[in-house]
Amino acid sequence: MTPIRREMRSGRSRIIVVTACVVAAMGAPSRALAQHVVLVVNGEVITDYDIEQRTKFHTLSEHKAPARQNVIEELIDEKLKVQIGRRYKIELSDSDIDSNYADMAKRMHLTSDQLTQTLAQGGVDSKTLKARILADTTWQYIIRGKFQSSLQINEKSVLDKMETQKKNDGDMETQKKSDGDKVGYDYTLRPILFVVPRGNTAAQEARRKDAEALRARFTNCDSGLPFARSLRDVAIREPITKNSSELAPALRQILDKTEVGHLTAPETTQQGVELFALCEKKETKDETPEKREVREKMFSEQFQAKAKNYLRELRRQAMIERK
Repeated sequence: MTPIRREMRSGRSRIIVVTACVVAAMGAPSRALAQHVVLVVNGEVITDYDIEQRTKFHTLSEHKAPARQNVIEELIDEKLKVQIGRRYKIELSDSDIDSNYADMAKRMHLTSDQLTQTLAQGGVDSKTLKARILADTTWQYIIRGKFQSSLQINEKSVLDKMETQKKNDGDMETQKKSDGDKVGYDYTLRPILFVVPRGNTAAQEARRKDAEALRARFTNCDSGLPFARSLRDVAIREPITKNSSELAPALRQILDKTEVGHLTAPETTQQGVELFALCEKKETKDETPEKREVREKMFSEQFQAKAKNYLRELRRQAMIERK
């Protein structure tokens, strides 16, 4: 152990921690004054309030109260992740976290405010979830950056893994399905947005009818896109190309059922009512859903192994004091 670490274990470090807690409490609400420090992780405190909030979050999201020790271990890990992030100069801004928070809300079909309200109903401060987002996002950057070279999955490894799966698969129906997945497609799409003022439900329904009317007469992109562009409050966005391997199975099914030159069914978004024009569909065998799935699984396995070992190393090096 270095002299610096021995000094960190000395009584002087405890004075620093206590002083920091007192200074923070002086400018905090009265609830903070009653907080009890449970652990100190490399000089940063975890309070009983932190544990209570994280427990409520898990209870709300999983409908089951977690064990207190599991919550404590999770919070220790998050402290270490954020600390190592600072060491490598990875510091996410509030706007970065807010953006990730909004994306999470969107996946739940909520706005940021609605997600905050849902958390509040369970007694959870939104800062609790944002703290977790900060730690997880920082950790993604750290592992990807630190182990970048060893996380590369080459084509041969993917093909070998696919071949092994075939040999181990004795189900003929599953084999047939796998053979069908060998063909992929590149889709060229043009997003078409019928703009709706936020909160105007009546206008939203009218715009959906307008979108359905466009869909009924849209038979090809050459004539259909100029016509759509001429409509009131309609935005035609730049073309995007997606490979079928990049899409969720449900989205692949939607595009496979949509004829080239036609529109997908309208969907309501925060900006309005959106459809996609399928302007081109090309077959490709370079990247298929099957290969993508195998590659992502292999990457995930390697990522988790690297992350687990590195976190174990950080814990061995950390100074964790239990109060």
